[in-house]
Amino acid sequence: MALMSLKIPPGVHKNGTDYQQSGVWNDSNLIRWYEGSLQPVGGWRKRTSSAMTGACRKIISYRDNSGGRRTVAGTSSKLYAIDESSALHDITPVGFTAGSDDAVQNLGWGALTWGLSSWGTSRPDTGPYVPATTWSIDNWGEYAIGCSTADGKIYQWTNNTATAAAVLTNAPTNNTAIITTDERFIFALGAGGEGDRVEWCDQENNTVWTATATNQAGGFTLTTGGNILTAEQLRGETLILTTTDAHVARYQGPPFVFGFQRVGTGCGIASGNACVKADGFAIWMGTNAFYVYDGGVRSLPSTVGDFVFNNMNEAQRSKVYGVLNSKFSEVVWFYPSNDSLENDSYVTYNYKEKFWSVGSLVRTAGADVGEFIYPNYVGFDGYIYEHEVGFDYDGATVFAESGPVEIGQGDRLVVAKNLIPDEKTQGDVTAIFKTRSYPNATESEHGPYTLANPTSVRFQGRQLSMRVTGNRQTDWRVGVMRLDVVPGSAR
Repeated sequence: MALMSLKIPPGVHKNGTDYQQSGVWNDSNLIRWYEGSLQPVGGWRKRTSSAMTGACRKIISYRDNSGGRRTVAGTSSKLYAIDESSALHDITPVGFTAGSDDAVQNLGWGALTWGLSSWGTSRPDTGPYVPATTWSIDNWGEYAIGCSTADGKIYQWTNNTATAAAVLTNAPTNNTAIITTDERFIFALGAGGEGDRVEWCDQENNTVWTATATNQAGGFTLTTGGNILTAEQLRGETLILTTTDAHVARYQGPPFVFGFQRVGTGCGIASGNACVKADGFAIWMGTNAFYVYDGGVRSLPSTVGDFVFNNMNEAQRSKVYGVLNSKFSEVVWFYPSNDSLENDSYVTYNYKEKFWSVGSLVRTAGADVGEFIYPNYVGFDGYIYEHEVGFDYDGATVFAESGPVEIGQGDRLVVAKNLIPDEKTQGDVTAIFKTRSYPNATESEHGPYTLANPTSVRFQGRQLSMRVTGNRQTDWRVGVMRLDVVPGSAR
């Protein structure tokens, strides 16, 4: 008996040709590699019993000064507070301007460049897309502040579920986003409708926005060819991301208050919610690559980047949402695939072990554990779900599939007779093998096999791929499978 080890390293590789993915995993769904073993991600369950109206594009959780746990979520048409009992409370401000669940084409007046076509000729039936409505939400002390891209005003909610959020006095309007800095300033991003403009309130006083000699309110226009979409507070500086580049703001005190520096070019962010802070650095999805800022901007090599960016519905890119899963050192981005208007796919990066995975899951927004036991993600159905709890996936298939593994050499065929499984608990997964005689040849499928020790199998080929599928709703583990192989024959 010759035992062939199927020792496949962690992480998914989907770039290049099928044969370039030899000896690695090349597809997955709802799995992760953690501490050396293949395992399922945690399942989910509904947290809320009623649904929000409109697609949720931002959710945060925090504690108020009395220790109460709060959740605030913004949709295209509403702002909600969720209390500890998971009851929804509509705190939508009076006069709030609702937006759109989807990015829509602007075919109206002003959509295209003046003078683009001749007078009297028909215009094209395509135009630029107006992004889907998204929110930025942060804390001002124990209160929540927020801004919707469709409305542009800055609102503050004072933790009373019977009282709606209210416009922040004297704050600029027609903004893109907001953030609170460590020094207790609020930044209004894209302030006053100027996509490159940052304005801030006086320190510790969010109702004073007009600069005078006796306060620290002010503003600054970035040198950029892009429009500001978001910002992230890091240690001692605020990272500001535009559609084309990256800047940092550093507090330096009066008279200028903040100094601004461009720290990266050609690294524009995909959407207003595509940046995640993790362990002191920021990581974001760009328009065709991933980027990290840890004192300088650098592109992040990805073994799935080609697949993700080719698989994305570019018209709906404004919906991309990144969320931290700190327990497993993961950053997860939800995005709309080519066949979908809504976020139906995800890509995950494990920033400690440096590998990637992909899968399918409909989620429009999410937040890390924060003040709650489980991460909270929001479905397009408007319900908030607790994740990493149990192993129920609403019928979705949990699997990992490898690229081709060479079992023959040159023109030699090999016959596999038995599989020696490596599971934490026997029978938790099933296995399917797909064989070929050469790359791009017709593929033959064998199985599924319910695993025993050993498992009787019989197939022949020069290369094979293995698909491992969860067979039970449990916390299974898969290590290194082995095949009992003998020389085969082409006759």
